[in-house]
Amino acid sequence: MRDSNDIPVRWSPAEHGSVLVTTGEFAVAEAPSWLVTPALGSCVGVAVWDAARRRGGLAHVMLPAPGGRHLTGAEERFASIAVPRLVAAVADGAPPRRLVAKIAGGSTMFGHANESGTIGERNVQEVRHQLGLLRVTLVAEDTGGTHARTMELHPGSGLVLVRSYRYGVKEL
Repeated sequence: MRDSNDIPVRWSPAEHGSVLVTTGEFAVAEAPSWLVTPALGSCVGVAVWDAARRRGGLAHVMLPAPGGRHLTGAEERFASIAVPRLVAAVADGAPPRRLVAKIAGGSTMFGHANESGTIGERNVQEVRHQLGLLRVTLVAEDTGGTHARTMELHPGSGLVLVRSYRYGVKEL
């Protein structure tokens, strides 16, 4: 399936089960399916949910923005590209302000930082910025720290589960 901007979107309209979202991807699903993205270290998982349609999307963002580099590979690995595309795909013509978002990840996995912070911190900052520009309310997050996470979105309820070896399961 492609959205109105001719962007490939993984879609799960009637499947029962999980839809895997890997690094640099996003997917949209409706209940009773759910979306899951593993291995969120410095990467950020972005869940966007539409309660009225019981529909949601999940992105696995790797970097804040392309920074003028020549893009090769999945453009959706960048928060500045993935978040607007994810919101548009979930909204599908509805006003984005009726959507809510939850995020997880953005850890400092290897202790490398520069004057603008770690890659995890910059990813979280860019995701928040993009959601703000789109007027999507960020209602919950589990970010930072030094541990990896797996994030799961259940579109039927909007429940997000964040799993980590260190902290177990958290509900957002």
